[in-house]
Amino acid sequence: MRRGRFITLEGGEGAGKSTQLQTVAACLTAAGIPFLTTREPGGTPRAEAIRGLLLSPGEAEPMASETELLLMFAARAQHVRQRIEPALAAGTWVLCDRFTDATRAYQGGGRGLDLSQIEALAAWVHGDCWPDLTLLLDVSAVQGLARAEKRSAKDRIEQETLAFFERVRAHYLAQAEAEPERFRVIDAAPAEATVTAQVKATVDAFLAQEGVHD
Repeated sequence: MRRGRFITLEGGEGAGKSTQLQTVAACLTAAGIPFLTTREPGGTPRAEAIRGLLLSPGEAEPMASETELLLMFAARAQHVRQRIEPALAAGTWVLCDRFTDATRAYQGGGRGLDLSQIEALAAWVHGDCWPDLTLLLDVSAVQGLARAEKRSAKDRIEQETLAFFERVRAHYLAQAEAEPERFRVIDAAPAEATVTAQVKATVDAFLAQEGVHD
C-alpha cells in the first residue's frame, strides 16, 4: 500500500489557515483521496489537553520559553504516534494545521530559543516524518494581527508583541527559502477568494505531481 501524503498549513496570526484548510480538504475530496484533518498543538485527547496548558493565559504563573517548547513537542509526540503515523502508514493523507515549522518560527524565531535544540527534539520526536507539502500563508504581522483582533479573545501566545510576530514571520520566510522543494508561499494579503484560488492551484499542481490526476 502506498504511504499517504502529509500536507501542512503554516502562517502567523490572521493568515487564514482555518479557511484554507477547508480549500485543501475540498481539493482532496474532489480527487477521491482519503484523508484526515488535524491540528497542532492537539490532534488527540491527550495532545488537546496539553494545548489547553499551552494557550490558556494563566497570568498568575508565566510560562518559561523552555516549558513552552517541551510542551509543544510532548503534544507532537502523542499526535505523531497516535494519529499521524498510523494514518500515513494506512495510505490515508494527513492535512494538518501547523507542525514543527511552527515551532521553529514561534519558539525559535519568536522566542529566540536555540534552533539546534529544536532540531534535536524534532529528530527524536518524529524522525523523518516531515510534511510532503507545506503551504505557508504569508501576510504582514500588522495585517494579520488586525484580522485576528476581529476573532475571539486572544490566547496566551496571541497576546505577544508586534515585534514577536514580525520575528515569527521572518523565520517562516527563511524556512521557505531554505526548503523550496517542500514549501509553497501563498500571498495571504489579498481578498479570501484570491487566496483560495492560489491555494487550489498549488494543491492541484501537487496532486498532478503525485500522479493523482493521471
